[in-house]
Amino acid sequence: MRFFNRHLLLGVSVFAVVATVLLFNTVSSSGRISSERVLPTDLSSTKSRGVDDEVAEPKTRESSLAEVLQIATDARAAIARSLHSYTARFVKQEIDSSGVLGQESEIQLKVQTRFRDGTETAGKRVYLKFIAPESVKGREVIWAEDLHDGKLLVHEAGLLGLASIPPLDPNGFLAMRGQRYPISEIGIVRLVEKLIERGQQDLNNPDIQVTITRDFQLDDVSAELIQVKRAKPSGKEDDFSLAEIVMDPTRHLILRYRSFGWPESADDVAPLQESYTYHDVQTNVELTELDFDPKNPAYGYP
Repeated sequence: MRFFNRHLLLGVSVFAVVATVLLFNTVSSSGRISSERVLPTDLSSTKSRGVDDEVAEPKTRESSLAEVLQIATDARAAIARSLHSYTARFVKQEIDSSGVLGQESEIQLKVQTRFRDGTETAGKRVYLKFIAPESVKGREVIWAEDLHDGKLLVHEAGLLGLASIPPLDPNGFLAMRGQRYPISEIGIVRLVEKLIERGQQDLNNPDIQVTITRDFQLDDVSAELIQVKRAKPSGKEDDFSLAEIVMDPTRHLILRYRSFGWPESADDVAPLQESYTYHDVQTNVELTELDFDPKNPAYGYP
């Protein structure tokens, strides 16, 4: 009996190791190359719904980084006052550390922000359930600064989901495989904060042109599209030729951020570097510690 139990335990352990290797070698959410070209927003073909469902032309005007920085600073202040939690359908596509553009991923997202206790000291918590692509559909990920020793908890769908994946370092090789940023960077709050950081770096850069387009439609939100264009490369990390930010001016939320690199020639289209869109955002929903617990009966963790 001891011999049988030892071999059973060994078999389960080996299966868990194999599952971990397969998980991060074959179905990384960005691990497959995208063949589709993503283009910058063409405002000439964009219209929005106005009063009484009349089609309205978006209104574009010249702006400045100083104005965008003020918009982002005001948004950060509003979020700190009032955004405790949210859910969204999160769609992302990005290049990995080797410069390869991965497939688009679609994820159901739950987030508790650092502001939920009235300060900025609460631990950030996130739960993700992958909807697409098919290769990762059903995968679940939990990460919380103040739970589970800060480790990444992953549950794979299908046969691989029968084994427990060991908790992962969120900044380690396995967790970062096929990813542009660690999971701690996910979320609307970090988008606003990074916009402030980048705006401060380029505030006095004469090679930047900024426009703001009102009445830009994203889903059912009448938003503002901010486009930041560089005249020449900056040589800095995360450089871009064009950045697009879609802001919900009523709720002070960034709903989309996209950046494009530099085309190889004047006739080429700027290549997509990263795209993050938050659809169907519901703010200050009732989320509890159970929403970030692998023992939640609604989740599939073994």
